Amino acid sequence: MIDLPKLLDHPIPEARQKLSRRDAALYALSVGLGQDPLDARQLSFVDPARADMPILPFMAVVLAPQGPWMADPALGIDYVRAVHGEQSMRFEAPLPTEGEIVARLRVLDVVDKGADRGALLYTEKELRNAATGERCAVLHSTLFLRGDGGFGGPTRPVAPAHRPPDRAPDHTLDLPTRPEQALYYRLNGDLNPLHADPAAAAKAGYARPILHGLCTLGLCGHALLRTLCDYDAARLAALSLRFSAPVLPGDTVRVELWDDGSFRARALERDTLVINHGKADIRLP
Repeated sequence: MIDLPKLLDHPIPEARQKLSRRDAALYALSVGLGQDPLDARQLSFVDPARADMPILPFMAVVLAPQGPWMADPALGIDYVRAVHGEQSMRFEAPLPTEGEIVARLRVLDVVDKGADRGALLYTEKELRNAATGERCAVLHSTLFLRGDGGFGGPTRPVAPAHRPPDRAPDHTLDLPTRPEQALYYRLNGDLNPLHADPAAAAKAGYARPILHGLCTLGLCGHALLRTLCDYDAARLAALSLRFSAPVLPGDTVRVELWDDGSFRARALERDTLVINHGKADIRLP
């Protein structure tokens, strides 16, 4: 059972990660950029030979991981049953293409939804450039702790989700995923066997390994850059979304976008909503 005081006060060690153009190119490739060999705007993100190579701002989500800190038995979390429910990011300064990132993570809140209904864990992660101290990004995550409801914690209502306009989207973009895309994405540091091992996927209730939810986030980020930012990474100020269902490697992800920054995504062949309640803040050119 969750020990709320221990969880709220749990000291999560600072994490550091050196970042290179090669890392940035690998991330961009792992979320699908570079599939069009004639699109110079995409290719600029995957060419580490370029001195002025841009970096995808939403790469922040894979940088300087703190490891499986929730698995500490003193916290009382049923770590195996935790799933990623929501993710938001605010981008304040460009990530360094050559440098070191420092990350600090803290628990903000826990909401008890009741016995057999799970709990919601809210965290905040801050990324800074180690050389300058400049804050690059602030990330907020909501984790759904499926096995931890009814521990006697607060039951306050959660914030309402963003809703897109009640009309047809202004833009639609189909992004194919590759059968081995989860294997590429794992090289960013998320080695959860759910995304590579058929036996682990079957144990979790899936017929085959699934794509990382954060890889699907990267696909949506690509769609935002392409349709609303003209591939100018500096124009993407923030994004938030809710994960609805997993993508299977090989699915085509159709991203539907509105000019106000709203977006959602579905696995086209299975007509399954995979990302919902998406919202991006776009800076003027």
